[in-house]
Amino acid sequence: MAGNAGAFTKTWAFLDFGAGVLALVSLSSAVLWGLAATDRLILHSKHRLLAQGVHRAAAVAGLLFLALHVWVKVAESHTPAAAIVIPFADANKPVLIGLGTLAGYLFIMAAVTGAVRSSFASAGKSRWRYRWWRALHVSAYVAWCAALIHGLKAGRVAKEWATASYAVALVAVAITLWIRLASRRAERSERDAIVTGQIPVVPSARGGGPRKPTTAGGASSRDGEPLGASRGWGA
Repeated sequence: MAGNAGAFTKTWAFLDFGAGVLALVSLSSAVLWGLAATDRLILHSKHRLLAQGVHRAAAVAGLLFLALHVWVKVAESHTPAAAIVIPFADANKPVLIGLGTLAGYLFIMAAVTGAVRSSFASAGKSRWRYRWWRALHVSAYVAWCAALIHGLKAGRVAKEWATASYAVALVAVAITLWIRLASRRAERSERDAIVTGQIPVVPSARGGGPRKPTTAGGASSRDGEPLGASRGWGA
């Protein structure tokens, strides 16, 4: 598709509209793979680590394409440099361009918090610090929604296939996020049931004391894991 759009024959013209699309595709992939990395019903720990690697690679690619998109738009005088730094400073489309600027800031914040995750979510750290990390990191969802609106409305009229692909990505993220939240509610209900005695603790086969019952997917409760273990943006 990139070749047919002129990526190699009309590179600058392609980057004028293609860099933003590539940024949004990469960041959408990062969101989806970040959610996939939190799955415990289907994926095993090795699969989750692989999903985290793809999630991070897609996020880095998205930020690189985002920087390229911003540079091209400023170089082409489509928007002033001030609008890139200050949200809603564009004279022609302050809201739509401003949403793109806010999305850029939020994506950068999500990337930075992902890079310093171990400082907040490693074993021995307090749980409230991990909650702060998660609150900052999941700002990527807000950024992604703002980027979708920016991508559809800020530039030229989107073609039908582009609008359809955005809709498919939105539905995919919504379904994956719903599954993730439903899984967390089930795990929380299981822990509450153990605390109240509704579910008995299964004795250990080795005689080493009681162990926690397993979930439907075969994974044990998270209470014994390090904070933030194998979790992504949807954690």
